[in-house]
Amino acid sequence: MKLYVINTGFFKLDGGAMFGVVPKVLWSKSNPADENNLCTWAMRCLLVESGSRLILIDNGIGNKQDARFFSHYYLHGDSSLESSIQSHGFNFDDITDNFLTHLHFDHCGGGVRYKNGNPGQYEMTFPHATYWSNHDHWKWATEPNAREKASFLKENIFPIQESGQLKFLDLKEKKFDSSFEFLTADGHTDKQMLPKIQYKGRTVVFAADLLPSVGHIPLPYVMGYDTRPLITLEEKKRFLEEAALNDYVLFLEHDPENECCTVKMTEKGVRLDQTFTLNEL
Repeated sequence: MKLYVINTGFFKLDGGAMFGVVPKVLWSKSNPADENNLCTWAMRCLLVESGSRLILIDNGIGNKQDARFFSHYYLHGDSSLESSIQSHGFNFDDITDNFLTHLHFDHCGGGVRYKNGNPGQYEMTFPHATYWSNHDHWKWATEPNAREKASFLKENIFPIQESGQLKFLDLKEKKFDSSFEFLTADGHTDKQMLPKIQYKGRTVVFAADLLPSVGHIPLPYVMGYDTRPLITLEEKKRFLEEAALNDYVLFLEHDPENECCTVKMTEKGVRLDQTFTLNEL
């Protein structure tokens, strides 16, 4: 098995929304904000080469929305989904599977694109890939609550089903073939899936939005975007204690600086241990 980091660019989100009830004087130490109170975040995906399969975990924000939509998020950076995949010697046609942790626009928007550049006509970015979600989250996303509705964009979701390339994973088994297992979490959104991969003698967990960055390691640092913040607290506590006990490598999707980290137990609870790149494993 081989793992490749896929950088799809950066965007900005309100710092208060990203850290919930935690005061700015605290969270700005790890994630400084600009004059508009916006912090920079990565949209970092992971490519898994396992036997004959090439599995992409998430796919970034894409480029289908209009200028008004993107003006809220200040997209920037030199990397893109396509250029990053190509930098590892692959192209979109090579992707056999797209594992979607959840269907918020910054995680799944790159999986569907305009056909011949025409808005309203869609095609799959990965024409030969199976797109993977689960029944519970799919229902949650396609029948959204008012709080999350703006994060579940129809043009990112329904074309996947219409293409015939959508399949659902078994939440009881929680296994993605022989390539890896996955965990689920419900605090951020219902039935988010977090891949748990055995790699070079270590356990790598794709932390997605359960742990967006190293700045979110202390328990109270919970996003205002989370639909069930008290559940996030419980899930994060269990997850971080397990990660500290077993020396998991946490792959960080949104941290603007750090690809991976480990955590450790301290008198104040679980805290950051080390940060490093995936290639340093």
